[in-house]
Amino acid sequence: MCERNAALERLRALFLQHLHLEVPSADTDLLETGLLDSLQLVDLLVLIEEEFGRRIALEAIELDDLRSLARLAELVSTPAEPAPAAHAVPSGDQAQSAQPEPMRDGARAAPRALNRRG
Repeated sequence: MCERNAALERLRALFLQHLHLEVPSADTDLLETGLLDSLQLVDLLVLIEEEFGRRIALEAIELDDLRSLARLAELVSTPAEPAPAAHAVPSGDQAQSAQPEPMRDGARAAPRALNRRG
């Protein structure tokens, strides 16, 4: 119970500091009251991953688990896999020097150009 209460307080602070929302009570329905919309839910999942160091798999999410601070506290208090470490993305030189994969007939495919956003 103590771990759940600590998680609840961390979630309250997270909502206030990052989402700029003061939730009236732990049982307030965040969705029905309109406190959270779908984009904020995505932000919330990222914030939980950062704050609690754990990833919540999309397949494991039940919408009801995201409805209140109390349900969220239960969710983050239960044991789960730790969040995976970020993968390094190759820089331009490393990405372009990658060897093409062989095709079925033994020929090599031409390297694909990467889209760059600037």
